[in-house]
Amino acid sequence: MARLSARQIALNALRTWRKEKRFADSIVSASLAKAELTESDRAFAFELFYGVLRNLTLLDFWVGCLRASRVDADLRDVLRLGLYQLFLLKTAPHAAVHETVELVPQRQRPIVNGMLRAAIRRQGELLARADAEPLFVRASHPKFLVERWQQHFGTQHAEELCQWNNRPAPVYGRINQLKIDREEFLRLYPDSLPLTRNPDFVEFDRIPTEAIRQGHCYIQDPSTAIACQILSPRAGEKILDACAAPGGKTGYIAQLMENRGTIVACDRDPERLQILKENMARLGVGIVRIFDHDWTRGSVPREIASMAPFHRILLDAPCSNTGVMRRRVDARWRLQPRDFPSMQQRQLEIICALVPLLKQKGTLVYGTCSLEPEENEQVVQRALTSASILRLEGQKRSLPFQDGLDGAFAAKFIRSA
Repeated sequence: MARLSARQIALNALRTWRKEKRFADSIVSASLAKAELTESDRAFAFELFYGVLRNLTLLDFWVGCLRASRVDADLRDVLRLGLYQLFLLKTAPHAAVHETVELVPQRQRPIVNGMLRAAIRRQGELLARADAEPLFVRASHPKFLVERWQQHFGTQHAEELCQWNNRPAPVYGRINQLKIDREEFLRLYPDSLPLTRNPDFVEFDRIPTEAIRQGHCYIQDPSTAIACQILSPRAGEKILDACAAPGGKTGYIAQLMENRGTIVACDRDPERLQILKENMARLGVGIVRIFDHDWTRGSVPREIASMAPFHRILLDAPCSNTGVMRRRVDARWRLQPRDFPSMQQRQLEIICALVPLLKQKGTLVYGTCSLEPEENEQVVQRALTSASILRLEGQKRSLPFQDGLDGAFAAKFIRSA
């Protein structure tokens, strides 16, 4: 069987994503795992796949300008790929057209060739027309999402947020000081760039494969530290990490506890729990006990209840992910307006299930990677109403357009009785 090119792999992954509605990350990772590509071609396939997903609405706008009649879905995928190369990736026109035309059956080649060559001739016009379109078209976000951000953050910040989401995310890592101290890490990995605002984190220009393999770092955005830091775990305590997988925050909590005490880490997804176990082993976390549990279904398992009350509980709640859309590129296309109230209800259910497990004067931290008030401030207010034994001690958030990091929110509650 002939080896697939980077463009063919990207096209196949895009079609799988459109038809099967699976997560983009898992699709492209599975596609590339089976591919025989050079490192540069692998990176090119990633760029094509995620670049098209980031710019779907804009690319479809250009397709509509070039062809008034209906374009079938498979052909549209090819045209999106070609237009992304021509207008956004700035690929050499001859290569972009020739290689894209090669992706389709012989009978469709004249159509693709003609439309892409017309795009080259009309490039100035098409770019100008796109610039005149509303933000949701120019920045390829669902209209309802852009409108709510404009309402919550203002026009300028909404545009900055959309631009942020469309830029590839930097690679940040947390130095795992259970295995290596900061100075030794920076000496051993001189390409890592220390972050002045958060000394536990560094930035890399590529995935640090060896540092990850050695358990010397864990890849996560510095915004993820907010919830762990206001949790303020101490050595010797019992901590419940209610929705722990894949384990980035669990590992950081263990570090803050100096690997002394007990962390009970739960999640409802067996596959993610296996990843959690592997991550904890690689990071050298020796104080974690892992359980499979869904906090919205059934009673608390006896094994967990027997370890209560906990000094501190972290709820890194399931959410809409609107604060991390530059990393979860397809998240914007899965969301519907009805998701926010339904997500809020689920988040409140979990809080109510956790409160009885918290020690008197213990700390509960509720966190999300969402920017939406329904999942953040409104959940806090409803939690205070439905669980009167909680009092709010403080809230902290990260906004991409303000803080230069992924979006995150955390609220700290104290159980008063």
